[in-house]
Order: sequence, then C-alpha cells, then structure tokens
Amino acid sequence: MPTIQADVLRSFAKDLLTAGGFSTKDAAQTADLLVWANLRGVDSHGVLRIPRYIEMIEQGIMTSGGTPETMCEFGAVTVLDGGKCPGAVGMNAAVEKAADSAVKFGLGWCAARNISHAGAVGYFTSALAAKGLVGIAMTASKPLMSYVGAKGEALSTNPLSIAIPTGPDSDPIVLDMSTASVALGKIMAAKDAGRDIPEGWAIDADGNPATDPNKVAALLPMAGAKGSGLSLMIEMLTSVLAGNAVIGPVLTGLKKGGFNGLVLAVNPEAFGEREAFQTEVTRLAGAIHALDPAAGNAAVLLPGERSAQTGRTRSAAGIPLAAGTAKRLVEKASQLEVSVPDSLA
Repeated sequence: MPTIQADVLRSFAKDLLTAGGFSTKDAAQTADLLVWANLRGVDSHGVLRIPRYIEMIEQGIMTSGGTPETMCEFGAVTVLDGGKCPGAVGMNAAVEKAADSAVKFGLGWCAARNISHAGAVGYFTSALAAKGLVGIAMTASKPLMSYVGAKGEALSTNPLSIAIPTGPDSDPIVLDMSTASVALGKIMAAKDAGRDIPEGWAIDADGNPATDPNKVAALLPMAGAKGSGLSLMIEMLTSVLAGNAVIGPVLTGLKKGGFNGLVLAVNPEAFGEREAFQTEVTRLAGAIHALDPAAGNAAVLLPGERSAQTGRTRSAAGIPLAAGTAKRLVEKASQLEVSVPDSLA
C-alpha cells in the first residue's frame, strides 16, 4: 500500500476535483473533507470517492460553483437549497448558519436540501464542537439498504453524528454511525482492496447473504428493525420536513434520488454555566475510561477516540492508500492531465 502525506494528498485531491469540473473553492472544501476521513482511518469516505464525484459532475447529479440559497428562516430554523452543490459545500454552509443561530438563540437547526453526497458527517459535527457547541448532523439519500421484512433496496444508509466538546485542548467525543450494518463506502473499499466482506453486511440479488463485494445488491440495516426505523426517521427529518422528500418519490416512481443534509448546533450556555457542563463531560468521560476492559481489549474508549489517535498517527507517518484506490486515482489523473505525487507515481 502506498503511503502519502496528508498535505500532499489534499493538494492532489483538490487538483483532481478541479480538473474534473469543481470550482477551486468547492474542490478545496471537498478535498479537506475527504482527506479528514482518510486521516481518521475512515477510508470508505476518503479519496476513493473522487472518481465517483467527478462522474457525478459529468452526469449533472452534482453542480459546482454556486452558493447555497436561503429559502426560509423562522427563528432558529433555516432552510438552505444547495442547487445540487457538493455535499461539503452545502453542509459547511449549514454548519456556519446553525452555529450563528446557536449563539443567538441557544439552538440552530439548518436544513441543507438538494445537495450531493456529504461524506463523513463527523467532519461537520467536529467543526461545531471546535466552536464549543454540541453538534448533530444527519444526511439522507436514495435507497441503498433493505427495509426489515422487505426485499431489495428501500431506504438509505442515512448516517448520524453527534459531537460533544470536551474543552479547548481535548478531542471532542464524536459518534459517527451509519444506520446500515456498514457504510456503502466499506463495500467500495473492499472492492479496491480485493477482499471479501463479512456475512451480515449485505445481501445479493436473491436476498442471500453476500460476502463478495461485487455481488452486493443491497446493504442490511444495523440491528434489524432499529436500523431501518432510524433511517426512516432521518429521511422524515432531513428530507420530508425540509421540503425535498427522497425515498417516497423514488419508491413510487416519481424521481430517481437526491441528497439532503441537516445540521443542529446546541449552545451549552443555553442550559446553564458552560464550566459546569464541561466538568460533567470530563467526569463521565473519565468514568468510562476507568471501566475494567473486557478480555481482548487493552482499554475502554469513547466514541471517536480511536479515530482521533489514528489521525495523529497518520498525520505524522502518512496515509496508507489501498492499491486499488491509488490505481484509480492515478488513472483519473492521467485522463485529466493532473500531476501525480511521487509517492503514488
């Protein structure tokens, strides 16, 4: 597996995206989001997505160069329309608007409808936590996952992230999860790495368990009915409530798909003294760390803690890329006449 430094990969990603039809500003935001995921070990949401993002530009599924438009505001609630902008652009705009509202009202709710794939949503909640705010983010898209008790694709893998600030010198506590048993990107990563996937991740066209990533027809929801129920409610909150329903129109043949996002920012000061909140966050985190590890575990970790440590390691040693990912990026660079970093060439 080739290894590449984060700043080099970020620059290469930006160049590829720009050559592929992104505006310079949109390419920079998207590259930062993707490399953030690679740094944290979430390679399924990293630069392996670049060829598909460029393809989305070519197909008109994604449009770059515009500015998300404010459709309506009602107190702490804002609805933005991204005009099919890159997911990073739409969600970053939602983060800023939600944060501004949280300062004014204690809470900011910003819907970012009509955007594109938004990648690792923990990126956006971490940005809010860095501002001292509790961050919540969700995204919704077309059917990719089965609904419990039904055949085929019915719901999306709608992710949910919650980030809790822990203080200016500490990593936030970040939950970032898919409502599927696994994110679709991990199927893509398995294809790139040439490895099988575990049983329980997906089914084939006949509804049987799939272990070959090339035969996956639909992902399975996490925890059965709990996963499909949560995904359904995220579609309600993120798409239906924002006036851009996806799943219902797709299942009834009215349209092919779409992407929406939702960002909530909560100001701890709206609930009392910030210092008291931070004290109890620290106390709870310490109590979890102090639990006796079960057999086979060296330590008890908080959500996002392993990813944060991976980020520090990869920042110093470089980011390893699956051979398949590196090959596809180099091929795309050749097509677009983009210079390839020495570490990949």
